[in-house]
Amino acid sequence: KKKMFLSKTILRNYSRNLKNFYTKMGQQSGKTQLKAEEALKQPNSETLTVGAGCFWGVEAHFQKVNGVLNTACGYAMGTTKNPTYKEVCSKATNHAEVVRVIFDNKQVSYEELLDVFWAMHDPTTLNRQGPDSGTQYRSGIYTYSDEQMKKATASLEEEQKNLANCENDKIVTEIKPMKEFWEAEEYHQQFFDKNPHRSSCHRWRRRKKSF
Repeated sequence: KKKMFLSKTILRNYSRNLKNFYTKMGQQSGKTQLKAEEALKQPNSETLTVGAGCFWGVEAHFQKVNGVLNTACGYAMGTTKNPTYKEVCSKATNHAEVVRVIFDNKQVSYEELLDVFWAMHDPTTLNRQGPDSGTQYRSGIYTYSDEQMKKATASLEEEQKNLANCENDKIVTEIKPMKEFWEAEEYHQQFFDKNPHRSSCHRWRRRKKSF
């Protein structure tokens, strides 16, 4: 018998297509972002930083959520300062490709953004998303406070419950306090806005297992 095990976000929204999902969350395609410095000064601003594979697709998903003020591709959790893309790809610096999301927590919550995070990638594949393989593509949530750490841990536990009956589907997402964020080169920022002919490997995922 085949069963489908879906992330919490997909369970809530599976009957809707992707466009309608973003309508529910509050799609803001085409909206100009605030600069990071300005976004951080907003009265209800909060920051989420995650890794979920290639940062191009990750950023593209978060850009569309209402309440997101600024997004940026970058590198984090490595051993060197201000690394280049070439250095990160060499796997010598141990950085992860991450996306920093500055958001208005009165419009969208940290937990809701984590729902988007879980739904956009497969957190059970170690150091790989789709065709991209390497430690820089690892799944991770990098927190800025004890409160975020608690929320992230609870979110992972809830997501794991959705996979409880799946063989070998253990979430490998790391949750660690955030180290310094190094913004990636300009050509990585809002990549799909600049390159509309390119496609992302990030899709809303249905996890399937056969028994």
